[in-house]
Amino acid sequence: MTEPQHGSFRERMIILGDLGAPSFIPWIRRHAAKLGLEQTIVRVDRDRIDLEVTGAVELIDMMEMGCSLGPIDIWVETIRRTPIKG
Repeated sequence: MTEPQHGSFRERMIILGDLGAPSFIPWIRRHAAKLGLEQTIVRVDRDRIDLEVTGAVELIDMMEMGCSLGPIDIWVETIRRTPIKG
């Protein structure tokens, strides 16, 4: 966790794995919208996606869990999270 449990936070998620399926990016956008998170996809490669998310830390935690389980046609090996200051 990056800060106290309340308020709005910005974090970068670096998602690593076999992420080349075309379904994953739309899935990320839908999942973030369902959670009420603002999201910006910064980088997309077959093995890495960099995602910036803004919202309550509990919802960012839920986003991480959702991405780690993801759609069936991708494989997430790890997710690294870092706070974005400012």
